[in-house]
Amino acid sequence: MQINWKKFLSEKYRRVFYWSLFDFANTSFSITIVTFVYAVYFKETVASGQPIGDFYWSLGTGISMFIVALISPFLGAIADHSAGKKRFLLFFTLLCIISTALLYFISEGKIIEGLILFILANIGFEAGLVFYDAFLPEISEEKNFGRTSGFGFAMGYIGSFASLMIVYPLVLNDLVKLSFPAAAIFFLIFSIPLFLFLPDTKQNVKREKSYFSIGIERITFTISNLKNYKNLALFLLAFFFYIEGINTAIYFSGIYAKSTLNFNFSELTIFFMIAQTTAVLGSIIFGVVADSIGQKKTIYLTLVIWFLVIFSASIVQSKTGFFIIGIIAGLGMGSTQSVSRSLMSKLTPDDKKTEFFGFYSFFGKSSAIFGPLVFGFVSWQTGSQRLAILTTGLFFTVGMILLSYVKEKE
Repeated sequence: MQINWKKFLSEKYRRVFYWSLFDFANTSFSITIVTFVYAVYFKETVASGQPIGDFYWSLGTGISMFIVALISPFLGAIADHSAGKKRFLLFFTLLCIISTALLYFISEGKIIEGLILFILANIGFEAGLVFYDAFLPEISEEKNFGRTSGFGFAMGYIGSFASLMIVYPLVLNDLVKLSFPAAAIFFLIFSIPLFLFLPDTKQNVKREKSYFSIGIERITFTISNLKNYKNLALFLLAFFFYIEGINTAIYFSGIYAKSTLNFNFSELTIFFMIAQTTAVLGSIIFGVVADSIGQKKTIYLTLVIWFLVIFSASIVQSKTGFFIIGIIAGLGMGSTQSVSRSLMSKLTPDDKKTEFFGFYSFFGKSSAIFGPLVFGFVSWQTGSQRLAILTTGLFFTVGMILLSYVKEKE
């Protein structure tokens, strides 16, 4: 097979590559801090392995996501007006990187300090995604949203795998804390190409008011006119519920494997490597499927996978069984989020892309408040993470019901 280098090296494909390379970079934070190493380290070391550690972790995720949910529409409206997405993305990226590196100094008993740094890092990571996601309509045509979004998520999971390769020798030699600054450096290095080479839309906008006032006015106007975007509002509500279950599973997967099935750090690293591998395949495959049969039907398929994963995880007794569940979970992990992002792009008016992606982020982030809190509370009160994981099924069910009423553009 001969590669058409001229086509590959064209400006359009270079833009997609620079954009997706940021996905490659930032997943070092999501896998190392949110999903795996720091999540387990916080529960087992910082919180001394106590059941209330689950609740503390859910508070950290809930508070950070609540703050992001509040500021996301505001930031999206400002960025849409000023067309300066990259500078906002740079600010939040640096916030995440610096806070992540400082986690190295968190040790046993430093629960408050550990939560504050995690909250700041997660705000930086999640708020930055508002501006990152809004680049999608600028670098890809609508007919290719599924493929482009899927490619971005696939690059992200390749980045997760690469991060785990770096982390593995550290956790193997009991140097867990070094993995935190390592993740920060990884994020820093591979995010640079986006800021250097990806063009940002520039507009000469006459501004008589402050960005704060403009942001508040645009958000107020958008909310008051949501009746004109009923279909989009319905999708956002469906997204709110089903992504709730996914976020909860991601935030507690490492803690669940460590506490309930007694995985050690080495086994967990291998487990997540396997999950990232199948996530790459899932993101690419379902991206193509979405462009063929439609995003809505594809989301349904991925949510069925999640139902199987959650039920299986609640009854599995062996580590081998959980490894198999990880393979299946990987297929649905990136693909649900990827296809949702491309459907959002398809349903959103062209002149309000960034602003509405702010609302997309608002619903996505606010959904990561209740699920983790419910999981953490049920686990704390019952002492059973198996019962806690089943609570996510309710969110998937409601999300699928609401999604059935969403009308997808042909």
